[in-house]
Amino acid sequence: MRWPWQSTGNGDLLAVSWCDATLVYVLARAQADGRFAVSRFGVQRQAGASTPDFARHLEAVGLKGCEVRVMLRPQQYQWLQIDAPGVAPEELRSAARYQIRDMLETHLDDVTLDVMRLGDGQQKGAAHLFVVAAANAVLRSSAELGLALRWTIPVIDVQETAQRNLQNALARRDGTTARANAALVLTDETQAVLTICANDELFYTRRLEVPKGFFSGSVQLGQPAEAVLDQGYTPVGEYVPDYGGGGDASYGIDYSFPSPAAPAVGVASASSADTERAQRFLVEVQRSLDLWDRSWSGLPLSVVRVYAGARTTELAQWLRRELGQAVLPMDVNAFFPGMEGGTDQDIAACWPLLGLLLRTDSRKL
Repeated sequence: MRWPWQSTGNGDLLAVSWCDATLVYVLARAQADGRFAVSRFGVQRQAGASTPDFARHLEAVGLKGCEVRVMLRPQQYQWLQIDAPGVAPEELRSAARYQIRDMLETHLDDVTLDVMRLGDGQQKGAAHLFVVAAANAVLRSSAELGLALRWTIPVIDVQETAQRNLQNALARRDGTTARANAALVLTDETQAVLTICANDELFYTRRLEVPKGFFSGSVQLGQPAEAVLDQGYTPVGEYVPDYGGGGDASYGIDYSFPSPAAPAVGVASASSADTERAQRFLVEVQRSLDLWDRSWSGLPLSVVRVYAGARTTELAQWLRRELGQAVLPMDVNAFFPGMEGGTDQDIAACWPLLGLLLRTDSRKL
């Protein structure tokens, strides 16, 4: 998504999200070695202040006149997948707009959308598109704040693509770009974002519900997944919808959850409700990875990397034990010197924005 204006920046690169009257930001400067030196980061809440007053406060923090990359949070847009229409590239947006009209949560005239092709174009079979649709009101809100602070805002991103940039940087560092790799990122108490990439491109994404209480530490990671599967979960083979009509085309974004009519999980178990929620989350992760293995047998996962704030290492160890495959903490600190200090909550909120800094102008989304 491209913005209709540009102004003069001061040389720093500012990555932000603006959601629920809360500005989350990372201010950094590109280094000769490809890293980004972070000078400051944090969370600023409007708390009822007018836009001009809040802008003056942000100016005092040092956030005026920057080159800015905006990231929408998952609750600010819809991420959809459709069959690629057989039209010229310059007509893709118009054709996609027509295809998604019945999938939108708001009226078609009230959204701005962009499209990107799924995968790296080397796959056989029907092509698919990812479509991002954001309400115009969401974009206007960021535009108003940007104008007040004289920001340069040439493009806008979303969390899935920012996350892709981070996992691709790690794959390039390790020399494994040709192999599929997954990233599972938890930054708040609402939902996690799972992305799978290969050859620097995004192939699969899914949002999963985060167990309530995970970040507060009340959710314990311990009960084996088999215990949950025995208490009412549908086996993966009976659960995964077929998006592409069979074969290698059976892939996509799966937002399904166990049927409300299924037997309640944990009825006969002595485990706590918190632990049961953790196991539900585990099974949804396993289902997503099973779907990938079945749909993309030629691109087996080399690694799953996870980020969950202060619980990153704990989550990686738990998933490694339960999934039986390579799971590592998603450590990107080497690319962003200065990203230390602050509260665990602020660091987790800012962490996805780091992917905006790695965006290249040669690609959309």
